[in-house]
Amino acid sequence: MQADKFNKTMARQKASVDAGIERASQEQSVIVLLTGDGKGKTTSGFGMVFRALGYGQRVAVVQFIKGTQASGEELLLRNNFPEVPLVQMGTGFTWDTQNHAADQAAAVSTWQAAGAFLKNPSLDVLLLDELTYMLAYKFLDEASVLSALHQRSPQLSVIITGRGGGTGLRELADTVSEVKNVKHAYDAGIKARLGIDY
Repeated sequence: MQADKFNKTMARQKASVDAGIERASQEQSVIVLLTGDGKGKTTSGFGMVFRALGYGQRVAVVQFIKGTQASGEELLLRNNFPEVPLVQMGTGFTWDTQNHAADQAAAVSTWQAAGAFLKNPSLDVLLLDELTYMLAYKFLDEASVLSALHQRSPQLSVIITGRGGGTGLRELADTVSEVKNVKHAYDAGIKARLGIDY
């Protein structure tokens, strides 16, 4: 009886999945926004980068905020995929720098590199890690960023990570996933762990 019930449930689920696949017939690149206050947004973004590389796709990575301390993702890219362009703002976290003018200048310079990638017809996937903070802090002009994203090369899918980012970015994105913080070891006084947190 239990097996019968399970099989009927799975048959309904398969029919629903098949119908969804049938409806999704439009071929186009997408913008994916990974946001929320939980851990794992950058990790998820890099997961998509490595997935694309696994398929032989051409990828580029731009990191805002980060760049003063090498992460495992950065080390893996640099050591194993030297052909992948990796641009980092290189200023570190804004609460460390505490220099609005310097941070904004670095953001504008880094965005210029991102803008070139957005126009590059040879790229398949672009990760814009922590871009949302550049909009939240008003280091970059929101309308210009949204326009550049909208006018990107037609084949280019873009992954954007970071908390917030505003309603304009949410509306432009094709997929928005919000990572919710339920519990974090750091809040219990546990140090960030190599390979898990960075």
